[in-house]
Amino acid sequence: MATLRDIRRRIRAVQSTQKITRAMKLVAAAKLRRAQERILEARPYAHKMSELLSNLALRSAPDRHPLLARREGGRRQVVIITADKGLCGAFNSNVLRRSLEFIRQREEAGLTLVVVGRKARDHYRRRPWTVKSAMVGFFDRLAYSHAQDLARTLVESYLTEEADEIHLIYNEFRSVAVQRVVRERLLPIEPAAVAGDAAVVDYLYEPSADAILAALLPRHVTIQVYRALMESLAAEYGARLTAMEAATKNASEMIDLLTIQYNKARQERITKELLDIVGGAEALKQSAEG
Repeated sequence: MATLRDIRRRIRAVQSTQKITRAMKLVAAAKLRRAQERILEARPYAHKMSELLSNLALRSAPDRHPLLARREGGRRQVVIITADKGLCGAFNSNVLRRSLEFIRQREEAGLTLVVVGRKARDHYRRRPWTVKSAMVGFFDRLAYSHAQDLARTLVESYLTEEADEIHLIYNEFRSVAVQRVVRERLLPIEPAAVAGDAAVVDYLYEPSADAILAALLPRHVTIQVYRALMESLAAEYGARLTAMEAATKNASEMIDLLTIQYNKARQERITKELLDIVGGAEALKQSAEG
């Protein structure tokens, strides 16, 4: 049975842990506000860019630009985006589980991985698939330049025919408590769908279609990568906020239970001491009467 000292030590340990989880919750809440504002402002531009490029891909011949080319090879490159840190619930495990399912369903000899975040890097460095590159340690200072570096690597893989398809797997921010794992194909660009027998009318290009595609296609890849990174960052802070809030609440409940246990043990100890005193007094009384 735990002594009073042991129970007091456990209460102090849980209180110390609660201070840490509460501080992490406050930090996550402050960072979440900034990350949420950034992704909500960036989404309309990224979605409009994706819509525009899908329409251009529909109206352009695949040989007009290398990033529009569609190849029959089965070589795929998968970009897996996780966090650098843990303590955010199932945020990282959900992405890793989904990526493993996708990889095993489409496992080919030419499969390569690009991992973003320490959790993805540590997970796949112990597994048999080829990790072409890893990016870690930049989420706390995420900038557009990081998306440019990653997009440059992906575009190079596609242009050199190292990969015939490039897919992104990441957590999409839906709300503070909800994150959804998303897999989307980045390259080749999917042409827009045409309803029924609707006529496809080409655009008027100024200065030229080739110049516009050369300017927009690389930028489109960078924008979509940047959006995925910002989605993952906002989702990470939301998951950490939820996890630390639950941990703080659980710590409060544990402190209450330990306090009750401590009071019961203290009462039992006082009762035992009183019984010992009463028993000793009774023994002295009987000894005096004898």
